[in-house]
Amino acid sequence: MYTLGIDIGSSSVKVSLLDVAKGKSIASDFFPKKEMEITAIQAGWAEQHPDMWWKNMSLALESTLEQAQINRNEIKAIGISYQMHGLVCIDKEGNVLRPSIIWCDSRAVEIGKEVNEKLGAEFCLENFLNSPGNFTASKLKWVKDNEPELYEKIDKIMLPGDYMAYKLTGVCGTTISGLSEGILWNFKQNEIALDLLKEMGIGDELLPEILENFTPQGELLPAIAEELGLPAGIPVSYRAGDQPNNAFSLNVLNPGEVAATAGTSGVVYGVSDLQKYDDQSRVNTFAHVNHTVDNSRLGILLCINGTGILNSWLRKNICPELSYEAMNDEASKVAPGSDGLNLYPFGNGAERVLGNQNPGASFKDLNFNIHSRGHILRAAQEGIAFSFKYGMDIMKDLGINMTVIKAGKANMFLSPIFRETLANVTVAKIELYDTDGAEGAARGAALGAGIYNNLQETFASLNKLEEIYPEEAKREEYQQIYTNWKTKV
Repeated sequence: MYTLGIDIGSSSVKVSLLDVAKGKSIASDFFPKKEMEITAIQAGWAEQHPDMWWKNMSLALESTLEQAQINRNEIKAIGISYQMHGLVCIDKEGNVLRPSIIWCDSRAVEIGKEVNEKLGAEFCLENFLNSPGNFTASKLKWVKDNEPELYEKIDKIMLPGDYMAYKLTGVCGTTISGLSEGILWNFKQNEIALDLLKEMGIGDELLPEILENFTPQGELLPAIAEELGLPAGIPVSYRAGDQPNNAFSLNVLNPGEVAATAGTSGVVYGVSDLQKYDDQSRVNTFAHVNHTVDNSRLGILLCINGTGILNSWLRKNICPELSYEAMNDEASKVAPGSDGLNLYPFGNGAERVLGNQNPGASFKDLNFNIHSRGHILRAAQEGIAFSFKYGMDIMKDLGINMTVIKAGKANMFLSPIFRETLANVTVAKIELYDTDGAEGAARGAALGAGIYNNLQETFASLNKLEEIYPEEAKREEYQQIYTNWKTKV
């Protein structure tokens, strides 16, 4: 028996096939093989067309199934993970009306500020646990204000994962977790954020029906099943945004537990049972995948837009002949602190942790007589780790005490420099696991379909690969380097 996990990132779409009995992914693939294009018609904009997600999902699925060579009738459920905060608009026929405005698009920052002022900052924080910011609701208001003819054609709006589920099943739905990430959920009233929608002049009829994260949410349509080479009727039984799903993938579900990722963007995600919020919305509180009205489970999320994308940019533009491993080797020849060179990775849109400012990435204290390419490469990784530390200090003020950080062994966590810097500057143990978002979505599908009976069964086979501890001899050195970096943010 098998389940499929689909992970819609902004860099690629990955598919994983989980052998339920073994609790292991037996095949997976991702497309495209180079980073998926993000269209920026204007500075600060970021769009992707959902057709591109579907095309790459289809290619990844085909490759995964070819690798596995299984009886496809034994695939019993599908789970979906997706890039958060995006906006997909469809008409009554289900046609996509415009490219999706994705998570790192910053065009709606001023709209969020204006709505926050009109409703009152205290009201927004008490009810939504966030300011409206640059999230999905504000992006929809931008469409209403700037593309009124298109807006009038909208029948439903969805998050990227909602759209993938709709394309597979024909069921237009979302979750409380999904609504909360768009600032469309009122935690105080336990209902749709009607006050916010009213202030924006948006009707709640544009929102899909609310479904549970772990439950059959629709079945694979016959025509889609034929297109994908799958049997019809397979249920989609799990969906979650990429960061709640990453936490789920690592079995981070209870208060005090912490997960991290460092792909295109970097995220630290801590679970709490308290409805706390940062009064400046520099970190954000959303409903976790296992949140219910009676059993509060909230994810406090720190997001740094410019992490892995900085490393990718350096490779493309500074050292295209090097692999990431070779970049790490070159950087490792430079001592911690990069001989005073500081790099700030804030070049991928407005940064929430900086109060929605968009300062751009920058070097500081670059010396032409001292610094080499290796210094730049090391300073980049240190700067990414320091940006994590900067935001994690805010999370500590909300009661998230990080002594252990769980992560998949992927992306920036493959780098010894990044891992060493992060462990020593945060004084936290890092645990690396053999899992990813697509595998986590497949586990969620098995749980949602009732194939796994409980969480213990779901994570019985989760494999810890490595532990990285802060080193007594290096902690003070890294703290001093960080202090110097922080003074120039």
